[in-house]
Amino acid sequence: MSRASLDKEPHEVAAMFDGVARRYDLTNTVMSAGRDRMWRRETRMALDLKPGETVLDLGAGTGVSTSELARSGALAVGADISVGMLQAGHEKRPEVPLLAADALHLPFADATFDAVTISFALRNIADTDAALAEMARVTKPGGRLVVCEFSSPTWRPFRTVYQGYLVGAIPQIAKRVSSNPDAYVYLAESIRAWPDQAGLAARIAANGWRKVAWRNLTGGVVAMHRGFRI
Repeated sequence: MSRASLDKEPHEVAAMFDGVARRYDLTNTVMSAGRDRMWRRETRMALDLKPGETVLDLGAGTGVSTSELARSGALAVGADISVGMLQAGHEKRPEVPLLAADALHLPFADATFDAVTISFALRNIADTDAALAEMARVTKPGGRLVVCEFSSPTWRPFRTVYQGYLVGAIPQIAKRVSSNPDAYVYLAESIRAWPDQAGLAARIAANGWRKVAWRNLTGGVVAMHRGFRI
């Protein structure tokens, strides 16, 4: 088993997620008290997908988010750097298109997708700005982006409690339900090091997207940013 560093070397991140793949979906549901399902549903609704459109689900992992997007009637394609996660996804959801891809060098032509989304994975990419620009490259002009990611709770007392949960509770929960508990220490650290809502919005706007706005979910534990391809 492995734990990635905050330097986010791609091979380290991929190896870490290979190690959590077997019980990844269960662990997420337990740690979020089931709210992960709501976050996926809200992401699908924010993309406003139509039948006949195509959407790229980057950092798709086992494809649970890709499957949710497909409920819209759009063609949803999942991509992830972790082969272990993709293998687990193929076993659980053989009907979902999943492929191995590096977010910094996507294997798609320019302006391929009507929409692109990434959930809880952008902070694990070594170069956030380059990833946002690469997502813009493969999106059609005027196409939509939705980033669903952990963020900063807006109410200070809740933020203090949440920070304590990240440091103290997540590693303990991971020991009971995850196939690689050490990985969740990194994941908690990466959440604490991630920019707040306004900081992420500025980075999205600087890398090929316009009309960037965000909406807080679960009191700001998660923020959903949306933008449109320039």
